[in-house]
Amino acid sequence: MELHTTAGPVPGTDTTASSGWPVSRRYAWVVFALSFGLLLSDYMSRQVLNAVFPDLKSEWLLSDARLGTLSSVVALMVGLLTFPMSLMADRWGRVKSLLLAAAMWSVATLGCAVSASYDQMLVGRLFVGIGEAAYGSVGIAVVLSIFPLGLRATLSGAFIAGGAFGSVLGVSIGGAVAEHLGWRWAFGVMGIFGLVLAAVYGVVVTEKRLAPEGGSTGSGSESEPGPQGRLRVLLPRLFSSVSVISAYVGSGLQLFIAASLMAWLPSYFNRYYDMPTAKAGATAGVFILVIGVGMIGGGIVSDRISRAFPIRKWAVAIGCSLGSLALLMTAFRLPTGPLQLAVLAAGALLSAGTAGPATAMVANLTPAAISATAFATLTLANSLLGLAPGPALTGALADDMGLLGALRVIPLTALVATLAFLVGRHFYERDLLRLTSAPAPAAEPEDAVVTA
Repeated sequence: MELHTTAGPVPGTDTTASSGWPVSRRYAWVVFALSFGLLLSDYMSRQVLNAVFPDLKSEWLLSDARLGTLSSVVALMVGLLTFPMSLMADRWGRVKSLLLAAAMWSVATLGCAVSASYDQMLVGRLFVGIGEAAYGSVGIAVVLSIFPLGLRATLSGAFIAGGAFGSVLGVSIGGAVAEHLGWRWAFGVMGIFGLVLAAVYGVVVTEKRLAPEGGSTGSGSESEPGPQGRLRVLLPRLFSSVSVISAYVGSGLQLFIAASLMAWLPSYFNRYYDMPTAKAGATAGVFILVIGVGMIGGGIVSDRISRAFPIRKWAVAIGCSLGSLALLMTAFRLPTGPLQLAVLAAGALLSAGTAGPATAMVANLTPAAISATAFATLTLANSLLGLAPGPALTGALADDMGLLGALRVIPLTALVATLAFLVGRHFYERDLLRLTSAPAPAAEPEDAVVTA
C-alpha cells in the first residue's frame, strides 16, 4: 500500500517554514505512527520472553537465574551500546540505522523461535539487544526533527508510554500465542511483525523526504568533532554535580524493582495463582500497564507540585521510592487473593513513578546545549543499574529462596534509591545555583546532540 504524502513544501513556497512544520503535517504524523509502531515492536520483542518463562523452564529444565539472564542480556546490550550506536547513526544516517536496527532485532527474535538450546537462545537475545540499542534515541530524534518545537514534550512523553504499551503487548500476546501454538510461535509472531513494519518504514520514510530542503537528518559535517572528541567535551558536564549523579543513580536503582516485576510477574502468577500461560501473561500485562501509567503519572504530579519550588521534584521521587517499598513488601507477604493483587497494583504504580521527576531533575541540572546527551546518560544508568541486573538477580535469588522469597527482597533496593534522592535533594539548590551562574557553554549542533 502506498501512502500519498508530501514530504515538504511545493517548490517556490515556504508553507512548512511559516507554519512551524519542517515537513507536511500529514507526513510528519505518518512518520510518527510508523516510528511508534517500531517502538512497540522493539518492546514486544524484548518482553515476549517473560511470557514464556514457564514453558522454557519446563522444556529445557532451566534455573531461574538462567531465565533471568535471558531477559537481562537485552537491557545490558542496550545500556552498553546506546551511546556508540547513536553516535554512529549521526554519521551514517538515521533512517538507515533505524532500518538496520529493526531488521536485526526482528531476525534475532526469529532466531530465538528456532533455538535448539539455551546457548542459542542467549545469542539470539544478545542480538535483540544490539538491534534495540540505538532505536530509542535515534527514533525520537527522527520524530522530533519533523515536528514543531511546541510538540516535543508531548511526543517525548508518548515515546516513554510506548515502551510500556509494547511491554504489555509482548507479554499478553506472547502468552496467548504460546498457549495455543507453542512458545516458538510467540517469538515468531513478534519477529514477523517487526520485519513487516521495517519494510513499510523503509518504503515510506527516507532521508530525502525528512529533509526536503536538502538537509540531512543523519550525517554530520566534516567540521564536527568525532565521537571520541565529542565525548571528551561532554563527559565533564554530564557528571558535573552531586545532585545530577544522584538523579542518575536513584532512577536506575528504582527501575531495578520495576524491571524485576515486569520480568517475573508472569511466572509469579503461573506458579502461585496456578494460571495457565495465556492468563498469566494477560494478568501480568495489566500490571505492566499500571507501571507505565505510574511512570507518566509521576511526571505529571511532579510538574504540578513543583511549579513554584522545583526542589519538590525530589520529594515526589522520594515518596514513590518509599511508597513502592512499603506496598510491595506488604503485598508479597499477604496471602494470594484480591487484597494482595490490589496492594501489588498500588506498589507497581509507584515502582517507576520516579522516572518523570528524575528526567526533569537531570534536565534542570545540565546545560541546555547537552540536555539530550544527559537524557542518554540517564538511559544508560537506567539500563546498567536497573533494567539489566533486575531480572537476572531476581532469578538468582529465586533459585535459593523461591520466587516469592526473591520478590520479597527485591523492593529493598528502594532504600538505596531513596538515599540517593535524599543526597541529591540536599545538594540540589547549591548545584542549580552554580549551573545558572556559570557561563553558558557553547551550543552544539542540534543533530549531533539529540541522538547522543
